[in-house]
Amino acid sequence: MSVPCPIGRAVGLLGERWTLLILRNANLGTTRFDSFRAELGIADNILSNRLARMVEAGLLARVPYRGAGRTRYEYRLTTAGAEVLPVLHALAVWGQEHTEPAEPAASMRVIHQRCGQVTLPGPVCDHCGEPVRREEEAWVRPWLSPEPTALASAWRPAADPGLVTTP
Repeated sequence: MSVPCPIGRAVGLLGERWTLLILRNANLGTTRFDSFRAELGIADNILSNRLARMVEAGLLARVPYRGAGRTRYEYRLTTAGAEVLPVLHALAVWGQEHTEPAEPAASMRVIHQRCGQVTLPGPVCDHCGEPVRREEEAWVRPWLSPEPTALASAWRPAADPGLVTTP
């Protein structure tokens, strides 16, 4: 049964443990089960369950690819999954302001690639004042790498060539 409150519905879907972290990684370009598992340290059964639920809800699309002689599946970010970005931005800001890492670490930064400057998460660059489009945003997570990671584009079924073959 769906609740009438949109916040309640969103929490019902996004509030499960691991779901927002899977969406964070999908927004940063992770698509394969093994990569999600390695990056998150999540158990196979839990990851499988969360991915299936997110596909069912339309946050991710399950897309076949051919690798190692058999068909496998990637999990591509959909428009609905990509539109969780403002929630991830808000959580990053809140987490920076109200939580402490176990060990000292440099803060996550958002880069507006168009001007090359750090900006607060949001729709407009603090440095140049221009809109920050999704394809112009990158994140630096210094505890993982000093290099910025560009956000993934939302998958569009009509633009997909079908089965992808990988070495």
